[in-house]
Amino acid sequence: MESREKHADELFKEFRETSITEFFRKNRAHLGYSGKLRSLTTVVHEIVTNALDACEEAGILPEIRVRIDALNSEHYRVFGADNGPGIPLKHISDVFGKMLAGTKFHRNVQLRGQQGIGIAGVTLFSQITTGKPIKVRTSTGNGRVYEVELMIDITKNRADILSKEEYAEYWRGTELDIEIKGVKFNLSERGPFEYLRRTAIANPHARIIFIDPEGRKTVFERSSERIPKPPMAIKVHPKGLEVDDLINMSKVTKARKVSSFLVNTLSRMSNAKVREIQEHVSFDLNKNPRRLTWAECEEIINAIEKIKFLAPPTEGLEAIGEEQIRNAVLNILDPEFEAVVTRPPKVHSGGIPFLVEVAIAYGGHAGRVVGDGIKCEIMRFGNKAPLLFDAGGCAITKAVNSVEWKRYGIRDFENSPITVFVNLVSTYIPYTSAGKQSVAEDREIMREMRFALMEVGRKFHVYHSRKRRALEREARKQILLKYSIELASGLAKLTNKNEDKILKELQNLIEERITGMEIEEAEEGIAGEELEPTLEGESEDNSEAHREIEEVE
Repeated sequence: MESREKHADELFKEFRETSITEFFRKNRAHLGYSGKLRSLTTVVHEIVTNALDACEEAGILPEIRVRIDALNSEHYRVFGADNGPGIPLKHISDVFGKMLAGTKFHRNVQLRGQQGIGIAGVTLFSQITTGKPIKVRTSTGNGRVYEVELMIDITKNRADILSKEEYAEYWRGTELDIEIKGVKFNLSERGPFEYLRRTAIANPHARIIFIDPEGRKTVFERSSERIPKPPMAIKVHPKGLEVDDLINMSKVTKARKVSSFLVNTLSRMSNAKVREIQEHVSFDLNKNPRRLTWAECEEIINAIEKIKFLAPPTEGLEAIGEEQIRNAVLNILDPEFEAVVTRPPKVHSGGIPFLVEVAIAYGGHAGRVVGDGIKCEIMRFGNKAPLLFDAGGCAITKAVNSVEWKRYGIRDFENSPITVFVNLVSTYIPYTSAGKQSVAEDREIMREMRFALMEVGRKFHVYHSRKRRALEREARKQILLKYSIELASGLAKLTNKNEDKILKELQNLIEERITGMEIEEAEEGIAGEELEPTLEGESEDNSEAHREIEEVE
């Protein structure tokens, strides 16, 4: 019988290295290209995210244009343009053609994109669905404009420039012209229009113009002229370090001693803390950091775990801001009630700073239209970027659904005209995948989101109670006024006095009584808010609230 055993050399004959681009070409779902609608929205997301980040870092009020043209069935042309700082010629091929390349990943800074994959992923998706290059037109405002066509060399993880044209023109910004197939456009809550609507709410300083395949033009005007402060890169907090992080950082430092390396590289690390670490390790911290071994780095990490540090600095976090969110919510949703809460900064995963912003809007254009009815709408954001997909497994969705909304006067949360807005701000957001559409569950993040949601819930409860009492007063007033006519007629007959005069006196008496009730309730309400800022059972220090959070987790 012939042996079917294979020699090791034969088994490894096909063994070879795979480039990161080749990997994502075969696994494009990791980048968000997993469905016809989602793929188109992902393309728009990457274009807009890059434009917003670039404009904010350059201190420019963003103006972004997006146009989608239908070329054929499931075949579209996407045109994106911004007024950002532009891209120098020597970096164009790397920006649009090299995976894991960019200005963001190596910095501990709050930005919408981090991995250096996004816009290069758009180039890759375009060429594997159409076989065509993308077209880039850009200028840094130096009087020279560059028009480039490029495609990615899959095996080398870099772009090949197919054509390049240069000419004189005083203009600044970047324009992209991209063809894609196998995608679909519609006006659903996960489509490009909804993505841009939510982007406008979370970025009130941006002006966004959108033209859809039917030629409909929508302009989301900016509601703020304030350019957000550019996010600051911050040092890594000791509590967020792992052994592998420390040993890699030690290999590139210019410090000559481990002690100075720790002080210069890590936040909240002082000479006093270094002396504490020295007491817990078996080697001299005056040695050269480049000679640190894995075991020695483990000793340092174990020592850090035993020492208390101040929380990370929060200068690197740039929230939208309560006033900005309020202006944007009023501008887009025009609700009858809104409330905004920004929680104080906290840390997750040991030492990564974050904060949570939450808003609630009721009435007006809040909620989402489903058939003939209105349902609640949950808007999720990560560093001001809308998260439209994978909602079910997202920590934000779970936090919203964990709140007992009936406590706050919302009897049927699912079927109410309510929009809940949640923005998670951090130098590192723990997404569940490279597609960046769902936030992983984290104890500290879940807790902060829940507390913020309960706080806006309490604000709604106050509003709802006042509105209910106002309706009850008005109903009582109308009943009294109705019977005052008959009462005035009867009194006029009994007293032989003028009926109109009696009716007017009765109506004035009713008005005075109702006004008095309104003043009494307002005074009681103010006193109640001062004495009891939280509803029973919803205090942040209340064990029941903490127990509910733990149950959610």
